[in-house]
Amino acid sequence: MGRTARSVLITLACLLPVLTMGACDRAAQPVDAALVANPDEWPSWGRTGHEAHYSPVDEIDTNNVGELKLAWHYDLEPGYSASTPLMAEGKVFITTGHSHIRAFDAASGKELWDYDGGTRTRAKSALQMNWGNKGIAYDKGRVFLVTTDGYVIALDAKTGHEIWKTYDFPDDAPRNANGAPRAFGGKVIVGYGGADISPARGFVTAYDAATGKRAWRFYTTPGDEVTSVNQKAEEVMRKTWPSGWKNPDGSRRGGGGSAWNAFSYDPELELAYLGIGNGFPYNQDLRSPGGGDNLFLASIVAVDINTGAYKWHYQVCPAEQWDCTATTDMTLATLEMDGKERKVLMQAPKNGFFYVLDRATGEFISAEKIAKVTWAERIDSKTGRPIENPGIRYQGKPGLFEMWPGPTGAHSWMPQAYSPQTGLVYVPTMEMPALIGEGQEGGGEIAAGMGVTLIPEVELPGGHKSYLKAWNPATQSEAWKVELPGTWPGGVMTTAGGLVFQGQIDGKFVARDAKTGKKLWSFKTESPIVGAPISYRVNGRQYITVITGSGGQGAGMQTLGNQAYRTDYRLPRRVLTFALDGTDIIPPFEMPERAPPADPDYQPDAARAQAGFMLFATRSCLVCHGWNAVGGGAAPDLRYSPTITDAATFRTIVKEGGLKMNGMPPFPQFTDKKLEDLRFYLRTRAQQAPAEHKAYMERLQEAKASNAKPQDFAGKWNIVIQSPMGPQKAVMDLKVDGNIVTGKVTADQGSVDLAGGVANGRAKLEGKAATPMPITIKYDVTVRDGKLTGENLNGPFGTFPISGTRHGT
Repeated sequence: MGRTARSVLITLACLLPVLTMGACDRAAQPVDAALVANPDEWPSWGRTGHEAHYSPVDEIDTNNVGELKLAWHYDLEPGYSASTPLMAEGKVFITTGHSHIRAFDAASGKELWDYDGGTRTRAKSALQMNWGNKGIAYDKGRVFLVTTDGYVIALDAKTGHEIWKTYDFPDDAPRNANGAPRAFGGKVIVGYGGADISPARGFVTAYDAATGKRAWRFYTTPGDEVTSVNQKAEEVMRKTWPSGWKNPDGSRRGGGGSAWNAFSYDPELELAYLGIGNGFPYNQDLRSPGGGDNLFLASIVAVDINTGAYKWHYQVCPAEQWDCTATTDMTLATLEMDGKERKVLMQAPKNGFFYVLDRATGEFISAEKIAKVTWAERIDSKTGRPIENPGIRYQGKPGLFEMWPGPTGAHSWMPQAYSPQTGLVYVPTMEMPALIGEGQEGGGEIAAGMGVTLIPEVELPGGHKSYLKAWNPATQSEAWKVELPGTWPGGVMTTAGGLVFQGQIDGKFVARDAKTGKKLWSFKTESPIVGAPISYRVNGRQYITVITGSGGQGAGMQTLGNQAYRTDYRLPRRVLTFALDGTDIIPPFEMPERAPPADPDYQPDAARAQAGFMLFATRSCLVCHGWNAVGGGAAPDLRYSPTITDAATFRTIVKEGGLKMNGMPPFPQFTDKKLEDLRFYLRTRAQQAPAEHKAYMERLQEAKASNAKPQDFAGKWNIVIQSPMGPQKAVMDLKVDGNIVTGKVTADQGSVDLAGGVANGRAKLEGKAATPMPITIKYDVTVRDGKLTGENLNGPFGTFPISGTRHGT
């Protein structure tokens, strides 16, 4: 299309009643009518099927956003609130906790009705009770939810009464559903999660929005059941599993491919797009010994919205074995590229690349790195397949491999946003590595049978950072980026007022200039924000709504990097709504200083703490309560809980389900001894919490100058490492030659040879240890007043304070 014709097209578009963008004539990219339809409302997770998280309303803009004030708020009870609200019919609808739905008057905040999905009463497993729903859907007077234990429900939007209810799970395989359902083309599209712990066959289901009758079910991995509508998809999948998916006894060996979060819709093409997850086991040699790409794992799949019939696919990680998924937003847009307009699908999946595909055909257009990537060199421009780096296929190789991004991805489920005004996609990104290797006896498997040792929280240079990146998909280049606090960035929304809104882990809600990233406004929310905001208009007045509260990390990851910020479970969780002439206020709130509970009977016992640590790491505890028991806000930080000092109370909660209605599942399988070992580990972590936090905060500050000379480090030192298993005593014996330092650390568990050097008054040393798996041990220490102080980085398990005195003193 020529420049003159395109200018005429844009001018005509600006005359359409649905377009209220004051800067329409300056749009950087063509504006799809479906993207800006029904501008006053926000009826879906991404507002429309384009999943752009873009509002066409522009009353609030770069010139007046500084005048934005709180219009109304609503106080929520403790519980999961990392979710995105909806707005339709003049009402704001939210979901929190385990499918607790509320409706408010969108202008005043008056509560109109509420509905409890009943998950906490029915749930039969911890998987069905961890986390909560991230969103709901709306269509033609009905609000749709899917409970974590698999019920799909339609509610009357006016009253909250049930219209229909059905059950989505076909068998007892471990599953949960916590992504937002979508209501597209008269269908309610539902997915689920569970591919991290089971080889069960993945699927996506569509229900008739009016009746609740199942319209179609699309399977994402091959299996015995083949319906006529799934026949073509089955043919495509089966040849990519050359050795099949069954064990000799007929049981399922490999599967997964759960699609729990990402769905988009093109009403003109009548295509629904499904974002498919990882396989199980992770280790492909166990899942599919004969190799193959293993479709549709880690793939984007287009299906007919009416029948569920397969149309095309694109796989972001062929033969995936790194928890690589395509379950992040798939944003639809029309881009002018090389002088032509292309209807595209854009995704920044977990693997660190930003992809642009033709959404009609699935043709690969382009992909470039949006973060640090070590698993692949690039994506081949002709084939669309990754050029993998040597070593990333870990089978049969000793040790662990450094992998960027790690399993939380360079971009996780938190929504990205796209503005046709700027032509930019705004992606909340992370720099978060992991260590990965073949499964080893005695350590590393977060879930039994994964066949891989995966350490998701690793402290490596350049890691534990997060950004908001503005990405130009037409040129595959970064327009601007802003470093964010912590490592878990909030979801994003952009508006026709030239603004980008995002919540932060430090308890601030921020508006930025969409063109430059400059911060124009912020509001102290008292609590972190992870869920994405929305914008809507009532009686000509524009509102911005967001829900506060941390959570959604999954598998206990992304907690260590947020320790500088209060993410407590008890922080106030609220619905906050803003407008230019808002007059509401929230009361000031101060969290008391945290202190571990008094525990005068505690006596260190490293062996017992180690036993409790293994239980905490492998029995689902870390999933909600954080890596190394460092809470991230999804559930209480148990290091500061008084329940760990009383055996009877601890038993009532953990084993007997005393707090099930609060979202804490029972674990009746714990023996009394294991229960006490677990409690002892948490008591140990409580003892270490103050010193560990102090060291962490000091590490964030600029290192203090030290005048220690190399020879000051020579000799033997009695050292104590404040590890998660309690104080660990050892002897460090160092030799110095110029600035070069060598030596050995010897403890009851074994010894580690060290080598390094001295610079700026600090000795930095490292060595290799073999237990419980091959890991790197690092020391960063200095000498002040005859005492050794610093940090020990114990492989992937964290950084801990170290102190020492001269041997014999």
